[in-house]
Amino acid sequence: MSIDNNRRSLIKGAGALPFLAALSALHSRDALASTVTSLVDSPYGPVAPVNDLTTGLPLLMLPAGFSYKSYGWTGDVMANGKATPGSHDGMAVVAADANRIVLVRNHERSTGSDATFFGSPAVYDSAPSTVGGSSYSAGGTTNLYFRDGNWMRTEPSLGGTRTNCAGGPTPWGTWLTCEEVGSDAVSADGKKHGYVFEVTADPLQTTGQPIIGMGRYAHEAVAIDPATGIVYLSEDSSGRSGFYRYIPVDTSGVPGSLAKGGTLQMAKVIGQNNVSVIGAGVGDVHALEWVTIADPDANRVANPVGPTGIVLSNTVAGPFAQGWTQGALVMNRGEGMWYHEGKIYVMDTSGGAAREGTIWELDVATQVMTCIFSSANTLSGNNGDNITVSPRGHIVICEDGGTVNDQFGPGTRIMGLTPEGGTFIFSKNNVNLTSAQLTAAGKLGSLAGDRRSSEFCGACFDPTGRFLFVNIQTPGITFAITGPWAKGPI
Repeated sequence: MSIDNNRRSLIKGAGALPFLAALSALHSRDALASTVTSLVDSPYGPVAPVNDLTTGLPLLMLPAGFSYKSYGWTGDVMANGKATPGSHDGMAVVAADANRIVLVRNHERSTGSDATFFGSPAVYDSAPSTVGGSSYSAGGTTNLYFRDGNWMRTEPSLGGTRTNCAGGPTPWGTWLTCEEVGSDAVSADGKKHGYVFEVTADPLQTTGQPIIGMGRYAHEAVAIDPATGIVYLSEDSSGRSGFYRYIPVDTSGVPGSLAKGGTLQMAKVIGQNNVSVIGAGVGDVHALEWVTIADPDANRVANPVGPTGIVLSNTVAGPFAQGWTQGALVMNRGEGMWYHEGKIYVMDTSGGAAREGTIWELDVATQVMTCIFSSANTLSGNNGDNITVSPRGHIVICEDGGTVNDQFGPGTRIMGLTPEGGTFIFSKNNVNLTSAQLTAAGKLGSLAGDRRSSEFCGACFDPTGRFLFVNIQTPGITFAITGPWAKGPI
């Protein structure tokens, strides 16, 4: 579906950004006509190095007035006495009350030599990766506990999985962790990978049971419509990524209900076959219908052919091939997702004309998908990955494109999206440490090095909006950031 610039402008101002109070909040009508997103000055002011209140080290750059506490570093001792695994990734708050906040954190590890699975009570795959081998599925999740502005402890929850990248929280207080495995990995005992698993706030209640009905492919993130119980899912397979939804047979919304089965579907543009939304600009709109995936657990397929003869020249995931042959659409690299007030936000990490990232807003009631962000260049958005929406209704983006040299120097960034549609720099990765600095702070000296190119991931807020929790993947650190949020839109 195409629209002219006037219609594009109206959509961008009135419908694409749900946190806009009115059209009068926008800079100008001419600015709205742009199909790309530009970098603007932060309403919070410039960022500068700020010392960590836990270690005293200048790990992050933040605006004036903001502070943070680090926790759960790779190698830190957990409550069970074992070392915290590395490769921190997706994360969310799954429980919160007056006494504590519980977060579940992914660890995007593939295989490793340690078969203890960091002591997780639930283990999916305990067999070697190959017959007679000594490498095991090393990914999984840990649960972090936070109370009264202080970190409390870390407990392992799920092990024996692979490449746990993103995921998403459920309305009933659990976390769906996703394996980003696109090669149909199978261990020596025949267990397949590429699934979604449910993790509970109490690690002892986690089963390690895969939700096979959600499909076997390079999963990234999930977001659930609480009104219907439908789960929306993204796929990260460069140039061969679908946009999916899972309609569960059990919509009771309790731990384990999703594993009872359901129908997997893939998005298709109404009336058009095999539409590519990869090069989207701000204001592009598509009305969706959904085609059913008969075999969510199917093996990979080479060169699937669409209804009008379009051949996708590569090997693709089995679910994607089934959708493609029915005319489903294609994204470049679907990654972060978040639900907020009737909308599902989806990041296509390498979407847009500049291939620096787009964000789609799906209205779950109308099933209309609108592009609300399309990075003009590396400065305005450098391959956004995980995204979240603050309790005040504003989008926060974790970038995964490596170091950006902007006016504040090198480093990956956390970006905010203004009500007017521009992006601004909220934080920069400033982790550049010596072994001596780390040892003095009680951390592993082996984590030393310039880590400013490592991605931010797992951004999420506590329900009050006081704390922004986020990870830096390498060397593996979790942060709780707080400050004068009311100075800006976040």
